[in-house]
Parts: sequence; C-alpha cells; structure tokens
Amino acid sequence: MAVEWNDATMTTRVLVIGAGFAGLGMAAGLQAAGIDDFLVLERAADLGGVWRDNTYPGAACDVPSVLYSYSFARGDGWSAARARQPEILDHLRALARSFADHIEYGAEVVRGDWDEDAARWRVTTADGRTFEARILVAATGALNLPKRPRIPGADTFAGPALHTADWDDSVDLDGRRVAVVGTGASAAQLVPAIAARARTLDVYQRSPAWVLPPMGSAAPRLPRLARLAWYWRAEATAPAYAGSTVASALLRRRAMRHLQAQVSDPGLRQVLTPDHRIGCKRIVRSDDYLPAMARETTTVVTDPIDRIEPGGIVTSDGIARPADVLVYATGFRVAGSLAALPLTGRGGTTLQERWMRDGVRTHLGITVSGMPNLFLLSGPNTGLGHNSIVFMIESQIRYVLDAIRELDRVGAAALDVREDVQAASDAEVQGRLRRSVWSDGGCSSWYLDRGGRNHALWPGFSWRYRLRTRRVRLREHHLVGAG
Repeated sequence: MAVEWNDATMTTRVLVIGAGFAGLGMAAGLQAAGIDDFLVLERAADLGGVWRDNTYPGAACDVPSVLYSYSFARGDGWSAARARQPEILDHLRALARSFADHIEYGAEVVRGDWDEDAARWRVTTADGRTFEARILVAATGALNLPKRPRIPGADTFAGPALHTADWDDSVDLDGRRVAVVGTGASAAQLVPAIAARARTLDVYQRSPAWVLPPMGSAAPRLPRLARLAWYWRAEATAPAYAGSTVASALLRRRAMRHLQAQVSDPGLRQVLTPDHRIGCKRIVRSDDYLPAMARETTTVVTDPIDRIEPGGIVTSDGIARPADVLVYATGFRVAGSLAALPLTGRGGTTLQERWMRDGVRTHLGITVSGMPNLFLLSGPNTGLGHNSIVFMIESQIRYVLDAIRELDRVGAAALDVREDVQAASDAEVQGRLRRSVWSDGGCSSWYLDRGGRNHALWPGFSWRYRLRTRRVRLREHHLVGAG
C-alpha cells in the first residue's frame, strides 16, 4: 500500500471517508484503475455502513440483488431475488477482501481542511491522527443518523425501546405486546417478520404507503440478462415520478389491484389506501406486508400519538394501548447529513456554512464550488425513487476516476467547479423537480426540506445521469496548479 507517514501524518493520494457500499465501491474502482495509494477511513469497527447497522428482523434489499450491486461485482451467487441483510454484508466483505489493508477502522473524521498553498486536504480523526491527501471522497451516505420522533413521555417507557437502525437482538419479541411507530420501508420489512411472533402488534400509522408487488421472485439463473431486464423495467416507471399523469395512473392501478388482492376487509383496505399521489412518498415493494397488517393480532392505529407512558401509548382520542416493546421504524435524518461533515474549503468556509448561506447546491451531486478536489458519493439529488441507488453511485465513482485521470493529463493539482456551472446545474435539477410528483403529489416526505425544496432525488431516468457524468468537463472548473 503506497501510503507514507511523515511527522505523525499519513499521506496518501486519495482519502475516502466511509466504508459502506459507496466507499467500498470507490476503493474497488481505484484499485481496478491501478491507483494503489488510497486509504478508507471508517469510524466504526467494521465495514458495511447501513448494512452493518440495520439488523432488524426482515431487513433486506427491496430491489433485485442483481441491481443492488456494482456491474464489476455483481455477486452472481445471490440466494434469493432480494438478498437479506446478512448476505449483503457478506457480499460487501467479499468486495473489500482485496484491499482490506487500505481500511482504517475506528477513524472518525472530526475535521478536514483544504490547504490552498499545498493543494491538499488535511483530515483529523477523533483519536488525534492526521491524514493528508490530494483527493477527498466523502462516502458517508445519507442513511446513518436514525430519526426518533419527539413524543412526550418517550423517556418514561418501562420496556425496551428500539429503533430499526439500532436493533438489539437480545430483546425477546415472542408473545409480547409490540408497538411499531411508522409505516415506511423499514416497517414494511419488520412487520411481516415479527407479526406471527408477537402476542399483539399495534402499528401506528400517520400516513399509509403505496405498496407494489416486489420486483423478482427468485434468484435468476442468468444474472447478467436479469440485471438488464430489471434495470429497464424499473426505468419504465420513471415517468410516473417525473410528473406524467398517465404513467402515474397506471402505477396507481397496479397498487390498488395489489391492495384489493391482499386485503379483503373493505374497512382496513380504506385505512391502507393513501390519499397522496403514488410516488410522492417512497413506494413499498412487498408481498407480505399487507397480509401482515390484516392479521387478527395486528391493529392499525391511525389516531395521532398524544404521549407515551410507562405501560404503553396514548393516542389523541384518549385510548391507552398497552405495550411491552416499542419499536421506532421512523427512518433517518437525511437532510443535513452531508452538511454535518466538518469540512472547510477555500477561504476558510465550511461546507455547512456554504449550504446555509446559498442553499444545498452541488454540481451533479458530486462536487461543490469552493471545495476543491472534494467528491461526494450519494450526494444531494442523486437518490432514486424508481431504480437502484447503486447504479447512481457507480456513475459517481466513474466520474471521480475520470477527474483523477484529467488532473494527471493536464498536470493540475486540483479542480474546483465554477459557481456559475454549479448554479446552472442546480437550477436545471430543481426546475425539473418542481414538475415532479415529489413537489406536486399532495404529501410531505423526507425528500423535502422545511422550505419544500427537494435535495434528495434525481428527477428522471437514471441513464440520463450516467450520460451526464460519463466524463469531467475541465472547462466547467477552475484548475489549481495546471502545467
């Protein structure tokens, strides 16, 4: 490994923050490109990111496994159409095997500063170590800060209170009265997995989710062909999200047929029918969630939670429902997760200060003006509602590798995207988002910030993003130290 120590500072060419799906993919890309002087900093004691942390019952990929993997590491031996958490974590460990000595564990980044004179990033970790690199890749992801609702009396609950992202396997659910708060993607996997184990299961629903049948039912015999087939099948639904009323109506009809086939009780069916436009919130892909909600031992509670008491939950209608175990399936604090990175760019301005002053703006969700040689993976407006996020991450990895090649070609030390290019890029994305279902679908979601601005998703086909990021245009950047 071509990494050097100098006066207690480790120097490398490329520094990657995070050893989750994105960070490991970046490391694999660097290795494949013949770049051996790189280092991955991981704050935890193990790799895997979201697939290390989310161990709740039923945790799995909700898109076909052949899509939820890199084209250069498909993992063709998946045991099921949609792999569960342990198998995905094993897949990531296998991916990292060839560069395991490039990963530094227990390395929580507490600050990173761009040195304009040296044209380098200097990064400090919580244990006092210092690292220097020409290129800094932030691969921390957006799903790493669990969101817990602020409910009066929550700290008085007498039993175990878990979050799906902080699961405790020692908590016994068998024969217990379990209360689940939330009906999003994690709840749709958790509820079927525990419904038969719990004596009673109360699911507190603020807003129902649209549910579609899962993509894929068995591990494919021809993974490469299956990957292409499922990719284009998923892409075909993109117009429904982009604002097409015809495509949206067709998708809604599929969801209604699925609901009617799986829930026979008309009253419960009405409770589980969303009043917002399909796609406005994340669509659940499942064939066992709705039947689990229809079990005799499951109660769907739609009245708002008023407070939590030691013995259970009290709703706004005054009804107290006892519970032995409380589970928050309430997702993550996505907004601001990247802004929380303690990174300071040109002029001594932090990433958070730039985004607080100008709004969250990037170029293609990868680079930020004033932050030379900083590259974001899974950055703002690069998530998807209809296809695999791994496809987007792979596009970004290719972009970073092309940037490194271009810097070498022209003999420059760094590149910094021009502000006017960034502004135009952001304006284009936000203009398309204003016509999308996320802005005009009749719902509020974690996709939108408090001002109603969508910083999470890419508006449209993912293949368009792949084309847009296929190469770095140097004319869109200021070059530092060019020969």
